[in-house]
Amino acid sequence: MPMFRLLIAALMALTLSACKPAVETAGPAGNVVDSADVPDPNSYAQPERVRIEHLVLDLRADMQARTLAGSAELFLKWQDDKARELVLDTRDLQIRSVQGFDGKAWKNLSYRLDTADLILGSALRIRLPSALPRVRIGYSTVPEASGLQWLTPEMTSSKQAFMFSQSQAIHARSWVPLQDTPGVRFTYDARIRTDASLMALMSADNDPKAVRDGDYRFSMPQKIPSYLLAIAVGDVVFKPISGRSGVWAEPGVADAAAVEFADTEKMIQVAEKLYGPYQWGRYDMLILPASFPFGGMENPRLSFITPTVIVGDKSLTSLIAHELAHSWSGNLVTNSSWKDIWLNEGFTSYVENRIVEEVYGRELADMENVISQAGLAEALKSTPPADQVLALPPLTGRDPDEALSDVAYIKGQWFLMFLEQRFGRETFDAFLRHWFTTHAFTSSHSAEFERFLTVELLDKHPGKVSIGEIREWLHRPGIPSSAKPSVSSRFVAIDKAQAQWFAGDVSASELASSAWGTQEWVRFLERMPATLTSAQTAELDAAFRFSGTPNPEIAQRWYPLTVRSGYTSARPEIEKFLIAIGRRKLIMPIYAELAKTDDGRMFATAVFEKARPGYHPITIGSVEAALKAPEPKAKQP
Repeated sequence: MPMFRLLIAALMALTLSACKPAVETAGPAGNVVDSADVPDPNSYAQPERVRIEHLVLDLRADMQARTLAGSAELFLKWQDDKARELVLDTRDLQIRSVQGFDGKAWKNLSYRLDTADLILGSALRIRLPSALPRVRIGYSTVPEASGLQWLTPEMTSSKQAFMFSQSQAIHARSWVPLQDTPGVRFTYDARIRTDASLMALMSADNDPKAVRDGDYRFSMPQKIPSYLLAIAVGDVVFKPISGRSGVWAEPGVADAAAVEFADTEKMIQVAEKLYGPYQWGRYDMLILPASFPFGGMENPRLSFITPTVIVGDKSLTSLIAHELAHSWSGNLVTNSSWKDIWLNEGFTSYVENRIVEEVYGRELADMENVISQAGLAEALKSTPPADQVLALPPLTGRDPDEALSDVAYIKGQWFLMFLEQRFGRETFDAFLRHWFTTHAFTSSHSAEFERFLTVELLDKHPGKVSIGEIREWLHRPGIPSSAKPSVSSRFVAIDKAQAQWFAGDVSASELASSAWGTQEWVRFLERMPATLTSAQTAELDAAFRFSGTPNPEIAQRWYPLTVRSGYTSARPEIEKFLIAIGRRKLIMPIYAELAKTDDGRMFATAVFEKARPGYHPITIGSVEAALKAPEPKAKQP
């Protein structure tokens, strides 16, 4: 998933409810690790009895009604021939019919939808007379489907309606009835019909030369988990970058996107050299409207990308490196349940940084590591110790959307950096490539990685790393004592310039900042004290025009600082920013700071009402939680 994840963990509330306890077994050298056989608590599916092998979708996208309607045909592989129930995940789906195919004819089947759970949705329980090979479900979505966003023409640059999906973590069930767990992988075919003036795309074999006719067909021959099922419909055009890569975007954005992401083919080649062939055919990117709640989403063959990283200088293209890296870590080898999200995001953050280093140089890679590690240290201050471990227990009763944190991304990356430092880059590169190769197109878990690490690295290179150190990284909270922090020589100059300004030796306008890039500005702002004086904020704003900056990475650090410092002159630009952008990582720090005072909450609430129509349902939920007024304190007797 998305890069520049700093500070978001501290803003996420984790919900708990009762469920089954975790099952544990003894792992390597007595380590306590979770059993691979523990069911995914975030899914109703029973893959130990039956698994979806292939999915066929036939859907119509109604841009006015804001619905997808049609059928989903499931090809089944039975693990238990005596089982007579197929349990699927759904959320707010309108089920019209359920039929089974016995090899000769389709016949109606009995089914029921369980009472909806706030997090999991409703289990769809289908009774079967035998272990049928295929089941077909007629259904439609609701306009409020959590995994779909429908944009009105006024909300897009091309002034045409737009729809896109966000299936991760468990939102695929809101637009397809299926086994919505990363532990089940399947291939799929699809037919999507919509307005002839619009293009439909999926996480599949999109044809760059496709003709708009309102009737589109897709195939995904590689097995993927449900969270990588993706769809988009809108006024988009294609711009090539290389023979196997390009961008889809609204006409007014396409050219700028192609220029900004021109290094994509270089990135693919670097990743292939390090970790093996790219196994997905094409690597294209869909540039979504600014309401997209994340930086990027690694949908195979078609990464969804926020337009907020198109800033004209390629300084934020590490996000492309991150989504591309998922083609190995996450898409190729997937966490089997969301408790092991670090296997997706920690590995991807490591691979991303290696790509950045090769394409843009070690200095930039070092700066980004310093920023990320500082963000992790800040996030850990408000993260419960139980959530600071990499190998989490099952996310029982928790919404996996809210379980993503800098721990999975940055502590996970830092762990792999630690292993690289101890074993040497050449040895570790070979090990990581071996992991991707031997586990390709499978779903795995922390216990399996710990076993693989022990057999393929620790045992073959004794004395480099102890089992105790591995345990500390995987199973203990905090940053291990063996962690070596990243350093950046360029940040030394930034810190010195900032110190001179605070000492009054130079004014803000006299700082030698003309050559600073995004990362230097991020360092400059993140090293500021919690608050500044009115004179200091005004001086910085006058010198650098932070308020109204087109760079969202600068904006999402400057605006919270102005709120804490009482610099209300920035509020008009804050309002514009919050209305224009729906990416959670950029706006949630601002909402969180505004919500700390009654006046700030009133201002934020008013802005939210204006911005709400352009926000994704996931973003709406996050903002509502942030702006919720604190409970009144009980009076003392």
